[in-house]
Amino acid sequence: MTKTASVNGTATKQANEDRLSRLAERPGFLIRRLHQIHVALFHDECDAFGLTPVQYSVITALADLELDQKQLGLNVGIDRASTTEVLQRLEKAGWILRRKCPDDGRRQLARLTPEGKALLAKVTANALRAHERTLEPLTKAERERFIRYMSKIVSANNDHGRASLKIR
Repeated sequence: MTKTASVNGTATKQANEDRLSRLAERPGFLIRRLHQIHVALFHDECDAFGLTPVQYSVITALADLELDQKQLGLNVGIDRASTTEVLQRLEKAGWILRRKCPDDGRRQLARLTPEGKALLAKVTANALRAHERTLEPLTKAERERFIRYMSKIVSANNDHGRASLKIR
């Protein structure tokens, strides 16, 4: 190999390494990676219950309420198709019941069954442990700031998501 080829190869390798290191400075890359990590931690803690993070969010939203699918999607931030799919799986597992709304037969109402309420009571400590593990590297003050910053970003960009989230 000539000296020029060696120098060009080194320069190309360095350019590739620089490009890859800049990935860690991109918010989208870091958010996606953090989500992957949190899902893995959630599964570590909650796999025995057979719930996904989205299913856990849905049963949490239904804890003491009966909601129609649109309200539920807004409370959890998932689109109509995903809401329907999640509810079908939860219903098949016996954790929720669905019924037609008496005021509007086009709407489906969902509520937890007694088994769903029992599941929520059993899984909550594990799910909270997954959240704690996700934030474990941060101090208490950093955690509070991080949650505030994420909430601010979500609130400011809520209209850009595939599904809206009803922000309280």
